[in-house]
Amino acid sequence: MSIGFIGLGNLGQAIAKRLTDMGEELTVYNRTKSKVESLGYEVVDSPKVLIEKCDTIFMCLFESDSVQNILNMQEGLLSADLNGKTIIDLTTNHFETVLTFHEQINAKGGNYLESPVFGSVAPALQGLVTIVTSGRQEVFESCKPLLEKIGKEIFYLGTASQASKMKLINNLCLGSFMATLAECTALGEKCDIDKSKLLEILGVGGGQSLVLKAKTQKLIDEDFSAHFSNNAIYKDLHTLQDLAYKMEQPLHTASAPKELFGQMKKEGKGEEDFSSVYQLFK
Repeated sequence: MSIGFIGLGNLGQAIAKRLTDMGEELTVYNRTKSKVESLGYEVVDSPKVLIEKCDTIFMCLFESDSVQNILNMQEGLLSADLNGKTIIDLTTNHFETVLTFHEQINAKGGNYLESPVFGSVAPALQGLVTIVTSGRQEVFESCKPLLEKIGKEIFYLGTASQASKMKLINNLCLGSFMATLAECTALGEKCDIDKSKLLEILGVGGGQSLVLKAKTQKLIDEDFSAHFSNNAIYKDLHTLQDLAYKMEQPLHTASAPKELFGQMKKEGKGEEDFSSVYQLFK
């Protein structure tokens, strides 16, 4: 039986392609059919039809509101019989809202794995993303071989919401590193240091990181077509601050990068790759 997929944005398309490259047959649902018909997948009319056709469904959506819609819309997933069905949710969800998804799907007899992805388009195409999962252990173990087709590093954090919290914590590093690397690049250029050489030196010096490896060419070419957008990192850092508030844990380094990406959104550049924050400094 084919695997279902909902959410064919930049990351979703990359993960879907990886699955098909690994021999999996996909059936998909998208709110606007015309946007995905050229991808070559069978497209169905509703999430309900999709889960009736498929035993396992991946969701890779922008935020929890989108997941809620897919679950609760007319002909949504929760309108179907979920017994024996598994939903693997790759979305970066709100740490509180995701608890509702566990409860709703489990109450309908289904299995829900909260499985946010660390990584963007390029590693996703190669099956090199990291996946952190929360949910029932027996469900995780049964789905692990499928997760290993799209992820290099797979971590299990059993308690519901822990995976979502871990993703937000990781994205604090991601956003902070990107903002600092962008500022360093702009300052180096102001000092008349060749940008390519500057980034090469940072790459073996204090800037050495997966972020710089992934974004060096984008900074050189100033090609800011989105792999991971300003909108997405801004949303995640905002949710991270919700988490810190709830935990009564001050965050001293999160606010500045969040507001920088917020400025990009305000300037109409929310859909650009988050490396485009470099333009603020330049």
